[in-house]
This record gives sequence, C-alpha cells and structure tokens, in this order.
Amino acid sequence: MAYTISRRRFMTAAAGAAVATRATRAASAPQGAPAPAVFAAGAAKPALLGGSPVRSTRFPSWPVVDAREEKALSDVLHSGKWFRGDGQTVSRFEEAYARLTGARHCIATANGTSALYASLAGLDVAPGDEVILPPYTFIATLNVVFLQYALPIFADSDPETFQMDADKLESAVTERTAVIMPVHLGGNACDLDAILDVGRRRKVPVLEDACQAHLGEWRGRKLGTLGAAGCFSFQASKNLNSGEGGAILTSDDALAERCWAFHDNSRARRGRPAPPIGGRGANLRLTEFQAGLLLAQMTRLEEQSKVREENARYLTQQLREIPGILPARMHEGCTRNAWHLYMFRYQAERFAGLPRERFLKALSAEGVPCSGGYTPLNQQPFVQATLRSRAYQRLYPKEVLDAWEERNRCPANDRLCEEAVWLTQTMLLGPRRDMDEIAAAIRKIQASAADLARA
Repeated sequence: MAYTISRRRFMTAAAGAAVATRATRAASAPQGAPAPAVFAAGAAKPALLGGSPVRSTRFPSWPVVDAREEKALSDVLHSGKWFRGDGQTVSRFEEAYARLTGARHCIATANGTSALYASLAGLDVAPGDEVILPPYTFIATLNVVFLQYALPIFADSDPETFQMDADKLESAVTERTAVIMPVHLGGNACDLDAILDVGRRRKVPVLEDACQAHLGEWRGRKLGTLGAAGCFSFQASKNLNSGEGGAILTSDDALAERCWAFHDNSRARRGRPAPPIGGRGANLRLTEFQAGLLLAQMTRLEEQSKVREENARYLTQQLREIPGILPARMHEGCTRNAWHLYMFRYQAERFAGLPRERFLKALSAEGVPCSGGYTPLNQQPFVQATLRSRAYQRLYPKEVLDAWEERNRCPANDRLCEEAVWLTQTMLLGPRRDMDEIAAAIRKIQASAADLARA
C-alpha cells in the first residue's frame, strides 16, 4: 500500500509547486495498485485559485442497479399483491435480514424514523420520561423523542470517535430516564460495553440507532442486536437502499409484538392477541415493492462492504500522515465499521489558519465532494420552540424546562461540529487510486493553504 514515490518526497515536491495529478498513466493502473504520481509544472496551484483539479472524473454513482432490481419490481408488480398484508415479499425480507444480523425478530417499517418511533412506543416511552441521545446525529433521532412528548437529554460527544461519550452517560441518567439511545454514527460503533453496562446497572433499556450501520459489528455481533432493540434506515443514501424504508431488530419476543402492533395501527399479528401498548399505533408499514428492492440490493451488500472497508483502511493510512487531518478513531470493540461515512477532523492551525469552510470549498474544487456534517442538534431553534410549546409547558415543571439548556450543554460536540469533514460511502466504492487522489488533493491544499487563506 505504498506510493510509487515516498509520501515524504511527494510532500517536498508539492511544497515546491508540483503536485500529483491524474493522468493517462494513473487511469490505466490496475485496480488495487497505487496510482502512479504524475507531476506537471504549475500543477500545484489550487483549483479554487484557477489551477487544474486533482480529479476530473466522478466517484461511483448510487444506487447500483441491474436486472435483479428490475425482476424484483416486476415480480411484485405482476403479482398484484402490493400490500404486505396480501403479499409475502416483506415477510421474506424480514426473515432474510433477521438471519443476516442474527436477530430473532425483524419488523420492516416505512423508514428509519418509523423504526425509532415504533421502538420507543414498544419500550413504553411516554410524556414525562427522559430519553438520552447524542447531539451529533440526524434530526430524526430527536424528533421521535418529541413525538412521544418525552424530554430529550443530550450526552456529549467524543470528538475522536464522533460517537456518544460513554463517560458522560452516567451523569445524564435520572429516575425519569426511560431509554438510552446511542447512535452508531457513520457506521462506526459506540462504546457498547460501557453504554450497555450503564443500562444494566441503572435498569434502563438501550435502543441502538443503527440507521447508518448496516453490517457493522461490536465484538463480532451485528450492531443493532446488542441492545433491547436496534433500528435501521434504508433511505436512498444508505448502504442498503430502497429509497425509503426501515427495520427494527430485537430478540425480545414481547417487545417485538408491541413494536409490530404499533407499526400496524395497533393491530396484532394474525392469530395473536394484541399486546398492551395503550391503544396507540400508526400505519408505518413497508411496501412489497420496497422489500423487493431490498432483497435485490442485499445480494451486493457484503461485497460492497468489503470494498469500503479496504478503501477506508488504505485512506486512513494516508490521511494519518497529513498534519492536521485526524481520521475518526474506532473503539477497540468495533470489529467492523459499516463506513456509511468517512469522517475526519480538520485542524485549521496546521493549514496556515485556513478556515474549514474554505478548506471544504477547496477540496470540492479539486474534484473531492465533501461536507462539514452536522451542526449541534441540542442548539437547533426548534428545540427551544418545542420546549416552550403548550404541551411541554403543561407536562414538565417550569424549573425543569428552565434548567434544560444548561443541563444539555455539549462543549466537546460544539468543537467537533467546527472541525468535522465528511466523505460519503459511495466515494469508497471505486478503485484504490481514488483514495490516492483524495489524499493528494488534501496535500495539495495544505501546500497552498496560505495562498488560499489570503485569497
């Protein structure tokens, strides 16, 4: 996994106004071999300042489709059974996904948000309860708490892993805590040993938000199967994709029946008594068409996951050698990262003070699309608006709501949101030379960071 020239010599050449660019010789390199570096006079000028970009081709497109998806949709179409109550495709997907993950039960839902919503209902989360979650996550993780009229409590982030800081969890638990809801952000795993230990000792169930973590593992077990339940999303960007869709995994028989009833308008499975869920429920079912897509997409999931893992490992080796670029660390217990996102922290002081937003624009201009990721969820204006709503004012004492903002400060997460850089999972699906070019683009920007900062 070495360059054809050393990285040290590459940096020296880049600093001297020459940089690796993609050329015919690089494009013809065999997949799996490092891309040869080609130097051209003046090529070190950043693309944002008028130079030539490192990459001129797109990363792999998404989703990947072929005759398998066409047949899956055609089979459902011509069956005339498009609703899971009549068809068998959703049931076949549930059986296949449960088998793949090692869970006893899988309940397919309309989307990942529906999976989280039904799981909280199945765990009997109610008004007056508190739910602990991280501040670095998609908005749906919070919205399902508000949908139950529970009070969200944020445990600060660990910037090195981008995950919930398990050391901050214990102090967030109170007698009102009903659920701990960690998020396996980007497909990386939270510190489940510590989180599950807190849950056991404090008698609080753990609901894993594994919406981005398909095939991720903790100590050899699939993420989403270690807590009371785990939830997945199959939205269009996800590693397993049906446009929209979701699933709940659990090995708790009673919890599975409560989640099922909630997702099917308070109705029990055929031939089974309705479980007590307070009479509440909604139509959160997956369609037969989506299930057909998922079964087809699953045939590629393992192969695609291995490609992402190999490319992520190789890219991390390169980026760790660039001062000021800190790839997200994995906990020791994470035996497989799903790599829905490739995340790293950017330190502007190692790039001549170049602001992160300017770095993101410069990297995108080099042909490497990227983003700054999430903003602090605990500070979103709609959070305070919800807490000031009539419902929350009636449900919670004034002193509880008045103290909420101070109680939910997350300074480590604030810093993370200022430093984070994201690359998407599709960027890890190409040949190894794509990883070479990502690293080359970052090195190129660093070599000209002072010029970019002044421009």
